[in-house]
Amino acid sequence: MTVKRQFINGEWVHSNSNKVRDIINPFNQEVIAQVTESDETDTEDAISAARKAFDLGEWSTTPATERAHIVNKIAEFILRDKEELAELESLDTGKTVEESRGDMDDIAGVFRYYAELADKDGGEIINSPIPNSVSKVVHEPVGVCAQITPWNYPLLQASWKLAPALATGNTLIMKPSEITPLTTIKVFELMEEAGVPKGVVNLVLGAGNSVGAELSANTDVDLVSFTGGIDTGKKIMQAASSNVKKIALELGGKNPNIIFADADFEVAVDQAMNAVFFHAGQICSAGTRVIVEKSIHDSFVDALSKRVNKIKLGSGFDKSTQMGPMISQEHLNKVANYVENGIKEGAAVVTGGKRPEDPDLQNGFFYLPTILTNCTTDMKVVQDEGFGPVITIETFNTEEEAIKLANDSIYGLAGGVWTKDIAKAERCVAKMRMGTVWINDFNLYFPHAPWGGFKQSGIGRELGRLGMEEYTETKHIFHNLKPESIGWF
Repeated sequence: MTVKRQFINGEWVHSNSNKVRDIINPFNQEVIAQVTESDETDTEDAISAARKAFDLGEWSTTPATERAHIVNKIAEFILRDKEELAELESLDTGKTVEESRGDMDDIAGVFRYYAELADKDGGEIINSPIPNSVSKVVHEPVGVCAQITPWNYPLLQASWKLAPALATGNTLIMKPSEITPLTTIKVFELMEEAGVPKGVVNLVLGAGNSVGAELSANTDVDLVSFTGGIDTGKKIMQAASSNVKKIALELGGKNPNIIFADADFEVAVDQAMNAVFFHAGQICSAGTRVIVEKSIHDSFVDALSKRVNKIKLGSGFDKSTQMGPMISQEHLNKVANYVENGIKEGAAVVTGGKRPEDPDLQNGFFYLPTILTNCTTDMKVVQDEGFGPVITIETFNTEEEAIKLANDSIYGLAGGVWTKDIAKAERCVAKMRMGTVWINDFNLYFPHAPWGGFKQSGIGRELGRLGMEEYTETKHIFHNLKPESIGWF
């Protein structure tokens, strides 16, 4: 098996240690690839290459229209190789190929969106209060950007960082999750093919405690963008203080999905499933907290459980599969413990709550889609991000109580409201402390709209124009057109 290499300073190279990591298919635990295992010294090499490339200015001074052309070519290559990328993503993560194909369309869309924006920021002229002067504001690239991505949506999350960073003229070092690096490696090949100059994009493949820590603390890095767990995010904030580098953090969520009694019942039931069970609930925006009006609680739970019991588990390459496995044995154990602890707290299992008994699934990291009732906000199962196929059910009687429950969390990434009363929906979303709130929908996103959270769900935004601004610094330029001596000294 050929070992896949890292990409530093325009070359595909093995790690300095020559260590290798096996990449496992979570469906059956087969080794699907081997990749070189980077460490701090490889990371330092990558940072040095990015620093030199930025300071020499070849990419940052390239006309924005030319940068846009290359970013757009990356999108074209992703669509050209869509099937290969989708299959790699499903092998790597366990999700269905159909989901992965959809991801590739979205990823190409992200690159296209930022290619279109690349040459649209011409700065801003300010009406200067000083006679005979010109005052303007321009946006310039931040510099060397460290980008650390998670395992659940490896290439989608990478695109949210790569595309705006490249469009604005930065150089970068990316560290994908060490357990799902395959599609990111492939896209670096596509970026090389598209003509991104030497040293502008660098890829290191290794664990967070070595590679990620060095990226966060190294003083030659100007920005670190991280998507992942809250505990790691806090460590990155501390490490980034070494040179007060810019940070952008997306740290997950515990997202409420409010169902009022006047909602379209069948659609709300269907969407409550869609909000959670894609990719086995391993989604930062999953609507795992279903908060349902008490008058429809029993009928809603009954309808939901009947639908959930029919979810087909299996290989992502089987067309009949609706949900794949957890990413790893470690994560499977975490989800199982999360449910067991919820039961100890008083939650009741309506369906699921265990591993499947199907003998065809025993080699994979599968967990049954689960519904827990009798849940309240003082339970850890409601407050903690489980990151698995688990729905907790809470109830409310009034609009005010629903909003209070929804906001009772350290997180504030996303949420949803289901009702036919438009005024009520607008009142609710105005008071919900979340970065994205959907009315009569859930888990919908597109490149034009910013993504990020309130409270401990993170700092900054990805996607949209704000996602591009994260990768720029703002500079004010004042030009005196008629300089004169002051004569003060």
